[in-house]
Amino acid sequence: MKHIVTARADIVGSLLRPRELLESRERYAAGGLSTAEFKRTEDRAVEQAIGLQERAGLPIVTDGEMRRESFQSQMVEAVEGFGEHDMDAWLWGEWHGDEAVGEKRTERPQTLGVVGKLRRRRHLSIEEFVYARGRTDRTVKVTLPSPSMYANLWSPELSARAYPTLDLFLEDVAQILREEVEELARLGAEYIQLDAPHYPLLLDPKTRAFYERLGWDLDRWLSRGIELDNYVIGDHSDVTFSFHLCRGNQGSRWLVSGSYEPLAGRIFGGINAQRLMLEYDDKRSGDFGPLSHVPDDKVAVLGLVTTKTPRRETKEELEARLLEASRFVPLERLALSPQCGFATSIVGNALSVEDEEYKLRTIVETAEQVWG
Repeated sequence: MKHIVTARADIVGSLLRPRELLESRERYAAGGLSTAEFKRTEDRAVEQAIGLQERAGLPIVTDGEMRRESFQSQMVEAVEGFGEHDMDAWLWGEWHGDEAVGEKRTERPQTLGVVGKLRRRRHLSIEEFVYARGRTDRTVKVTLPSPSMYANLWSPELSARAYPTLDLFLEDVAQILREEVEELARLGAEYIQLDAPHYPLLLDPKTRAFYERLGWDLDRWLSRGIELDNYVIGDHSDVTFSFHLCRGNQGSRWLVSGSYEPLAGRIFGGINAQRLMLEYDDKRSGDFGPLSHVPDDKVAVLGLVTTKTPRRETKEELEARLLEASRFVPLERLALSPQCGFATSIVGNALSVEDEEYKLRTIVETAEQVWG
């Protein structure tokens, strides 16, 4: 019998990193901290993250992605072949923000590009899962990146000797991620999420032009890309999968705006995930109309609570929006979450740990109020 996570209150993934962890990360990189000392600091940060989520009442918890530089960085840390990279590999682009944080533009590093055949040195997220599982009785969600998101790390100029085409590169990425899912399933993971922010980036002409220059047009992104995602997911009767789609999240900024409508028909029905984690915290996401594309066998987890600002949503506000969304998807196939992580990378968003906990508790209390 298929195992399905049915929680009405969910979480996307990352939480704000404690100052102690950020300082230890810098000291460790500079050689001023032993591996054992640094790992103990990571462990404490994970325990704090789990404790915060448990206090908020969440039935599903993550390790807060405390061991990651960015939500997708564990691939390049665990796998040989990616060549030169730093934080800018995850931060480049034209970032938009409100008056509090402003706009920011970061150029794509010229040296960014896979330079050798990929070879896994270690698993990506097994340490995260096993450690977190031992410290909570809640369902532990593990987040992994969608394979085609790593198109950003393939360069026609730098990568041709190792991978002449984008397809060949992404097939190897997908194989590594599929093996990761298989090992997580073997160890008893019940809930795995694929993060796929690159699909909504296709909504913007500028970012779509970048991705199309790599060799795939929009149609191929929505066919071959989803095919690779489904290869990673595989067939695991004891695991529930979610698929997270957002429009960029770094330092309280975003990359693009636009409705899910151009993507919804292909992605919502095409991905073999049971839960769709959808960003809907403000007008940038458009209206709820695209939810009409959600198949009857999937749950739409609506990210109505923003992680970008300290704004404190109310239960009444969230319930009203859920009822509005139920015009397109029945209430019994809806759930509630933040719109994204609170700290997609170590940069983090412009809000406090207290704001973070309040928002998660409000999600839980709203879910209890709406669904009982």
